[in-house]
Amino acid sequence: MDAKKYLFIINDAPYGNERPYNALRHAMNLVKRESAQVQVFLVADAVYCAHKGQKTPEGYYNIERMVKSLAKRGKVAT
Repeated sequence: MDAKKYLFIINDAPYGNERPYNALRHAMNLVKRESAQVQVFLVADAVYCAHKGQKTPEGYYNIERMVKSLAKRGKVAT
């Protein structure tokens, strides 16, 4: 079976809304499948999702850790 390819283009800042979190969460679940190839592009304000040493606001997930985990399994580009 051919691998299904998924591309996520994220352009929102890591905190302030849930779009980056939801996209990364979805990508992290897909990358677990053997039949999936996942690529994530961080553009515009989303490049801050990959910023090292983030101070996570109260009530938010740490986006930096999510990107790091995903980068180990898939492809992340800024």
